[in-house]
Amino acid sequence: MPVEFIADLHIHTCLSPCAELSMTPKGIVEKAASLGINIIAVCDHNSMENVEVTRDVAKGKGICVIAGMEINSAEEVHILGLFGDSDAARRMQEIVYLNLQPGENDEDAIGMQVIVNADDEVLGFNRRLLIGATGLSVNRIVELVHDLNGIAVASHIDRDVFGIIGQLGFIDPGICFDALEISCRKTADEARALYGEYGHIPWISSSDAHQVDEIGRRTSRFLLHHATFDEICLALKDAGRERVYF
Repeated sequence: MPVEFIADLHIHTCLSPCAELSMTPKGIVEKAASLGINIIAVCDHNSMENVEVTRDVAKGKGICVIAGMEINSAEEVHILGLFGDSDAARRMQEIVYLNLQPGENDEDAIGMQVIVNADDEVLGFNRRLLIGATGLSVNRIVELVHDLNGIAVASHIDRDVFGIIGQLGFIDPGICFDALEISCRKTADEARALYGEYGHIPWISSSDAHQVDEIGRRTSRFLLHHATFDEICLALKDAGRERVYF
C-alpha cells in the first residue's frame, strides 16, 4: 500500500552562481534530513556536476537524491529535467553544454560556480555561462528529456521571469510536460484560481532553494510504494488518483 513521502524536487547547490556557497551537498542533505524530507532533486542551472557527490553524501541518510538540472531554453524559460540515473543526466548535460552561450562566467558579476566533494572541499570551478540561456527551444528540451527517459517539469509557472506563462503567455498544448511547478509564492488554491486551465497536467511545488534556510520551504507529497524515481514517474502518470499534492 502506498505511503506518503515528502519531496523537494528543485534545489540548487553552490554550482549555481546565484546560490550561496553554503549550499554544499553536505549542508543540503543535513538540512533535508532534519526536516524529514525523503526525496530531493539537485537541479543546478544547466549542469549536473554536483549530483553524484550529493548522492554519496545522502547514502545511509534515508534520502533519495534524483539527478536533475534546471535548463534555460532559448526563450528564457526554465525547465527541470529529472532523470533516473546519472548517466542520463550526464548525457543531457553534454547536450546542454554544446548549446550554451559562448564565453566564460564572470564570478565577480554573477557568482562562483563551485564543484565540491563530500567534505565540502573545492574541487574546481565551472567556467561556462551556466546562468545563461541555451540555444534549445522549450519543445526541444522536453523532447530530449523524454528521449533520456526523464521527467520534464515547467519551472515556477507562476513567476513572471523565467516561467513559461510569463515568458510566452501560455503553455502550448503540444508540449508534453510531465508536471508543472508552482513556486512557494502561491498556495494551491491561488494556483488553481489562476491556472485552472492547466489542471490536466500534474502539479508539484518545490523550494527552488538557493540558500540552506530555503530548503523545504515548499514541498510536494507523493503517495509511493518506495522513494524512487520510477515511483515518482508512476505517481505523476496516476495523478488523477491524487498521488501527488502540496
